[in-house]
Amino acid sequence: MARYTDSVCRMCRREGTKLFLKGDKCFSAKCAQATRPTPPGQHGQARARKASEYGIQLREKQKARRAYGLMEGQFRRTFGKAEGMKGITGENLLSLLERRLDNVVYRSGLASSRAQARQFVAHGLFTVNGKKVDIPSFTTKVGDVISVRSTRRDIEHFKIVKEGVSRVVPKWLTTTAAELTTTVTALPQRDDVDLTLQENMIVEFYSR
Repeated sequence: MARYTDSVCRMCRREGTKLFLKGDKCFSAKCAQATRPTPPGQHGQARARKASEYGIQLREKQKARRAYGLMEGQFRRTFGKAEGMKGITGENLLSLLERRLDNVVYRSGLASSRAQARQFVAHGLFTVNGKKVDIPSFTTKVGDVISVRSTRRDIEHFKIVKEGVSRVVPKWLTTTAAELTTTVTALPQRDDVDLTLQENMIVEFYSR
């Protein structure tokens, strides 16, 4: 499967907003989006042209896809699921993206970035309700308990996490750092998303 291997900070600069792809660096003064807010490339500082409606829709879709680390096909299938659910399609999409296991691990503070969380899950470091799950796209539900496997708790990263999670954990998750567990206590709401997104533009993009 194709993989993006260039600097992920270029993605944030291209989208003009923080996508929180580099973990703690994104919260520091070294964040590339803060030090170099122009798009990457030799024409990045050229006068910005007014974006077309299609261009705005595309950028919002790319912003969400890159932030959650999905390939185009994965993102399109997730949108299809959201479209088939009751309620507002855009909010359904964000709820599905937020409830991905790799995102839950990241938002709970058990990983420093979504990419690290995806790697941890793929390597079988987590259980859901006591059963090992190594599928990053696994959709969690209310009541699910996500824990670090007992045989993997001696990893240095988790020893640091045990001392306390410094990141703000969203209210739909309850994390117990000392036990390396997090519980999905509610469905994520629109204001729980930590990204600046116009989900209605994504809906319009796929509705063309």
